[in-house]
Amino acid sequence: MALMSPASLALQRRALAAHESLDTGAGSEGAWQLRDVVRESWLRSLEYKDASASNADTVLSDQDLRVLRMASPLRLVLPVFDNLLLEPTRDAKLILAIGDPRGRLLWVKGESQVLREAESMAFVPGADWSERTVGTSAPGTALVTGGGVQVAGAEHFDPIAHRWSCTAVPIHAPDTGEILGVIDITGGADAVAAHSLALLKAAVAAAESELRWHQERFEPARRSIAVSATRSAPKLETTEETELLVTSGSGAELRRGQRRVELSARHAELLVLLSWHRRGLSGEQLVELLHLNPDAADLGTLRAELVRLRKVISDFDESLVPRSRPYRLEKVPRCDAWEVIKAIESGDLDGALNNYLGPVLPRSVAPGIGEIRDEVFAALRQAMLQDGSDGQLIRFLELPEVQDDEEVLGTALQVLPARSPHRALVVAALERIESRR
Repeated sequence: MALMSPASLALQRRALAAHESLDTGAGSEGAWQLRDVVRESWLRSLEYKDASASNADTVLSDQDLRVLRMASPLRLVLPVFDNLLLEPTRDAKLILAIGDPRGRLLWVKGESQVLREAESMAFVPGADWSERTVGTSAPGTALVTGGGVQVAGAEHFDPIAHRWSCTAVPIHAPDTGEILGVIDITGGADAVAAHSLALLKAAVAAAESELRWHQERFEPARRSIAVSATRSAPKLETTEETELLVTSGSGAELRRGQRRVELSARHAELLVLLSWHRRGLSGEQLVELLHLNPDAADLGTLRAELVRLRKVISDFDESLVPRSRPYRLEKVPRCDAWEVIKAIESGDLDGALNNYLGPVLPRSVAPGIGEIRDEVFAALRQAMLQDGSDGQLIRFLELPEVQDDEEVLGTALQVLPARSPHRALVVAALERIESRR
């Protein structure tokens, strides 16, 4: 455990003196003693003080938190933060937290005892740690300033956090510079040690690089297809593209022109996982994504299944045969589930609805498939709630998994024109739900 230096102790004394000024009604007079970034944050916090509520009252429901997590692009780079930050912070009895652009904590990870202690100040998933709610703190202040921030002990505006210190760095979209969220480590003096800020900045740089790769993967394919079509037009020939269909609700199949091949449940799971994780997966990672109890599975069975999959694929499209070390696809087929995500990313909600025919491999109980299934549906649902037109919402409500969704029904009722014939159906659905309570 790091000990406070004399300079740090002096900062704490000045911060405590500033709090005494607040307690005696001197307002912002004591803030001049604080470091510049902390003083400016305190002055903002004083403006919010009367309107702010306890952050314990801001904690989101599990469902709302799940929606926010699925909508956050930071879900794509969680492995980066786990690999670079989780073990070092856990060993130092620190907490790793990842928040959205509004300061709401989406993921909070660490050693269980430290997490329980942090619950006393509502430092939990779903809580609001913006400056407007809790005043000066590393995650909230980093989002305001757009840069890395360290806040130690009594420098926190809210006394509830005085036993904690924290370092936070915002993460930006590689293409636009927009703030996507914030990465924070919280704990004792180690949280604001000299190396902590550099460690977080390095992890954020790695995550932003990973996001850049994901954005290139999400780029709508039609641009490259159009270029290829223009270049190949003089050849007077067409290139058929292999499609992987996994949202039909009746299994999965590969299509290429007029040819079709139905896939077994396991082969469909393997192809979907390798299509989703395009940088490849180790055998151990595949086993974990395929089995509810990975300890009861073995790599030998996986290898045998991949051999059978290669035989099926090689007869249909040699370019799709999975490679190994790591297991990956050199060429990824067009997948209807991916097309849903890409359409949402480009703002084409009609295209997203056209491609979404149902849950991804609904009969699969593989954990990795369940995550993909939830991700695709949550992204589509959130897009419909935020931007769906009346016609798009009605189309969305035709899906069986949405027909009892009160929030979607309520949103549809708000956007439907007063004379729409669909209003009566929506009202009837809401009344049916109410009658079952």
